[in-house]
Amino acid sequence: MPTLRQPFHASASESLVDALKALFDETLMLAEALLSPNKIIGEVEQMRTLQVAADNIEAADPAQAEALRSRASRIGLR
Repeated sequence: MPTLRQPFHASASESLVDALKALFDETLMLAEALLSPNKIIGEVEQMRTLQVAADNIEAADPAQAEALRSRASRIGLR
């Protein structure tokens, strides 16, 4: 959640609250990642597998290679 995209009419206290909420959310995500690193390792392995497959078929089927790269780029967003 980007904190830089605040509306211009937001007061300083609203901006501070939003920034603290963003910091809290990021801290929770970091704690979750540190407590279960196998999930992140699995996602990175999936991404790497898709990237290697895309590299291997790039010359023969560029559209499919791009689709694989697109899938790889969205893995961590689920």
